[in-house]
Amino acid sequence: MKIYGDSNSGNCQKVKWVSDHLSLPYAWIEVDTMKGGSRTPEFLKLNGAGQVPLVVLDDGRPLAQSNAIIRYLARDSSLIPQSPYLAAKMDEWLFWEQYSHEPYIAVCRFQMVYLKKSLGDLDTDKVKRGYAALALMEHQLHATAFLVGNSMTLADVSLLAYTRVAHEGGFHLDGYASVRRWIGACEKHLKL
Repeated sequence: MKIYGDSNSGNCQKVKWVSDHLSLPYAWIEVDTMKGGSRTPEFLKLNGAGQVPLVVLDDGRPLAQSNAIIRYLARDSSLIPQSPYLAAKMDEWLFWEQYSHEPYIAVCRFQMVYLKKSLGDLDTDKVKRGYAALALMEHQLHATAFLVGNSMTLADVSLLAYTRVAHEGGFHLDGYASVRRWIGACEKHLKL
């Protein structure tokens, strides 16, 4: 299997972490997205959307979108609950991550780290929504050890990617003790 990814991307890190955790063999192919690496004709033949991560399976089939990739890689593993309801709750968090967390936490981080914007230059609505996402996570993680109960699932892997570096986007986790505890537990579980 080949994983095309940018090491600076949380979405790409998810795929690497799941592969490493499950001891799946792969070749990592670094793609520098800031220098147009995902827009080359060769890459666009593999993924017309021009986005990383991208996995090319051993049989040559490509698969894109981080949460779809990790869902595929982790099939039949302990990272996906056996209970259909709990698996659906995990998926609920995976969809929520891409719609209500990543567009705010990750985008603010990108703007500060890569575009060199100051905290004051960020869209205040994005900051507000990022803190709302952290508040929802805090509420859940106050009640359960991980996002879907007492065992780590793909929901945790997915949300860990940008939550653990939220401070790089100007988000302070001082008031989020449960989130901070959970970050440590996830990092320990994944051996990061």
